[in-house]
Amino acid sequence: MAGKFYVKGERRAEKVRDLFAEVAPRYDLINDLQSLGLHRLWKRRLLRLAAVLPAERALDLCCGTGDIALALRGEGAEVVGVDFSEPMLEVARQRASRNPVTQAVAFEQGDALRLRFPDGSFDVVTISYGLRNLADIPQGLAEMHRVLRPGGRLLILDFGKPEWPPFRWLYFQYLAHLVPVFGRLFFGDADTHGYILDSLRDYPAQRGVDALLRGLGFGSTQTFNLLGGIMGLHVAHKPGLR
Repeated sequence: MAGKFYVKGERRAEKVRDLFAEVAPRYDLINDLQSLGLHRLWKRRLLRLAAVLPAERALDLCCGTGDIALALRGEGAEVVGVDFSEPMLEVARQRASRNPVTQAVAFEQGDALRLRFPDGSFDVVTISYGLRNLADIPQGLAEMHRVLRPGGRLLILDFGKPEWPPFRWLYFQYLAHLVPVFGRLFFGDADTHGYILDSLRDYPAQRGVDALLRGLGFGSTQTFNLLGGIMGLHVAHKPGLR
């Protein structure tokens, strides 16, 4: 049975917003604990693959507390970070304010399914641990494709589904029984982290996301299975010249 933060249909966004409002103050700490710090390595790999150039325009969707947006800015990109959770954005803005370089990142509240940006606005679009939370994943990917310039690239990092059944079972047991303990200890509510498995069950994961990207017309796609497939990292290029 799914926890209180996972519902399908029209109330999906509302429940996800409630979840991230609750976890925002300790979101980064819990990420370090539950992944043993590995999420930082995975994000660095995403950034290497993004290969952002100075003065390129980058959009970090579902930016959360700003890890990727701030790193993109550190490499010289003009960066917009979008999230629909104002408490998460407040943490991101506080982090950005500590450095004169990252102060230039524009953090704004918005809906990944209905972006305000014109077609072809960005050279790079990134989304880390956010695609799985969208109420309509195909629509969200279509919006990312739309705002990318011809020749631009999309990078997606999210939880995955290991293909070897015994390892998938073991991984799902970890998500079902150990990860919720972090929610119970730090927030008094196991559902804040039980949500990860709830959302992963219906997520198309590596093969499904790659198929959706190809169906949208991305010219080339790559999928990297990290740590045996417990995480998936996608790189997709929009056809055409910049």
